[in-house]
Amino acid sequence: MTTRALGLPRRPGAPAHGGFTLVEIMVVMVIIGITLGLASLNAIPSPHQDLQKEAQRIALLLQLARDEAIVRNRLVAFEATPDRYHFLVRTETRWAPIVNDDLLRERDFKNPPVTLLLDPTSAGTLNPLRITFGSEPVDKPFVLTLASGSDHVAIRADGVGHFTVE
Repeated sequence: MTTRALGLPRRPGAPAHGGFTLVEIMVVMVIIGITLGLASLNAIPSPHQDLQKEAQRIALLLQLARDEAIVRNRLVAFEATPDRYHFLVRTETRWAPIVNDDLLRERDFKNPPVTLLLDPTSAGTLNPLRITFGSEPVDKPFVLTLASGSDHVAIRADGVGHFTVE
């Protein structure tokens, strides 16, 4: 209720009417629209961002696999197809998938199929792509490129345990 409806006198300097003008409401609506638009753009990642995140995850997992090979004193391999990837450990007689490990478990690519290129190809085998880490602290450097559509991201390994995403 306004002071007029209660029969009270108006304060000096107070406007004669209450509420918002149409222009003020429109300005607030435009600000809310811009804010929601920016929030929705950030909430929906682009395919390049998805590929970048996948490459960062793989780089960390490759570093972990390399460390596992050194600690276990066994060969550990990263193996990937266009749809998924997993890690293997060399037993006395064969390659066995690493199971019961939340980090080195089998995973699907978020947006398959993903094209995988390994340079130099002597760093691993192809079809399916396999990168093997030995028990030595120094491996052969390589670049693993992940491509999906027109987007591509490279994981560069320097051979001494540093993996960077480019």
